[in-house]
Amino acid sequence: MHRRAFIQLTAGVLAGSLFARYAAAAGKAVAAATGPLDAAAYRARRRFAPTRFGRIAYVERGAGDAALFLHGFPLNGFQWRGALDRLSAHRRCIAPDFMALGHTEVADGQSVAPDAQVAMLATLLDTLAIRSVDLVASDSGGAVAQLFVARHPGRVRSLLLANCDTAIDSPPPAMRPVIALSHAGTFVDRWLVPWLADKALARSREGIGGMCYADPAHPTDEAIEQYFAPLVASPRRKALVHAYAIGLERNPLVAIEPALKRSTVPTRIVWGMGDTIFSPENADYLDRTFGNSRGVRRLEGSKLFWPEERPGVIAEEARRLWGVA
Repeated sequence: MHRRAFIQLTAGVLAGSLFARYAAAAGKAVAAATGPLDAAAYRARRRFAPTRFGRIAYVERGAGDAALFLHGFPLNGFQWRGALDRLSAHRRCIAPDFMALGHTEVADGQSVAPDAQVAMLATLLDTLAIRSVDLVASDSGGAVAQLFVARHPGRVRSLLLANCDTAIDSPPPAMRPVIALSHAGTFVDRWLVPWLADKALARSREGIGGMCYADPAHPTDEAIEQYFAPLVASPRRKALVHAYAIGLERNPLVAIEPALKRSTVPTRIVWGMGDTIFSPENADYLDRTFGNSRGVRRLEGSKLFWPEERPGVIAEEARRLWGVA
């Protein structure tokens, strides 16, 4: 073999070996980055987007077309960790924390009512250079999602709604005590502080577990910490939680029914039939109101926060709606 050919062959072997090592290391890094999102992993992925509304906390996972996940009250984006695990192979999944909830840092004097949340989300998407999204939403996040579709129809490719507010049930009767206590400035201290201190109480019939989860093991200890610890951290944070609840007192959806009827956004509704907060009639209302409804799937026995307990259902329905395998 000529010397030049030998050198070229040797260089090729070495380069191939180095590439193989690099690829293996990169594969391990990708595997680590795509592992299950427990509290520590979720916290490590949290980022903050500076906006006029404040510093908006969000977690992002995956690449490609964006999907935006909107959580319920008094939860935060951690609600969607299981869905992000399952769907980040198909979308750039983004789970923000609403203003007043989670880790978002709200600007002084900023409203946290549903209309303001819609404006914040539009600005967040602009900040992240995202033109349009697939929306996935639950509870009060579902109300914000409907407002977003009505006001920014060109920015929504599809909509997947779980149990949530509707024009005929917003706020639901079960929220009235929460709103009354928030007006008095006592909701956080009366409900969230005891639940954070006694996680068994939080999972009891008298706690958020009994009210909103079917599985008595939910919410987990780490979820309770993730949800409530930021909200009780200071008098200002408590006041923001109260402002969020009070912002739901006036039905924000009554005027948008014509826009939803005109909507061409493919919309799928999945409803937990064991929900004691929102009536099952809401699912039928949404089905007949959205101009491009893809029907209703009913989950017997599941309660309000079933998306946290059954992320596989969210993933299954989202993939079908998005047209991906």
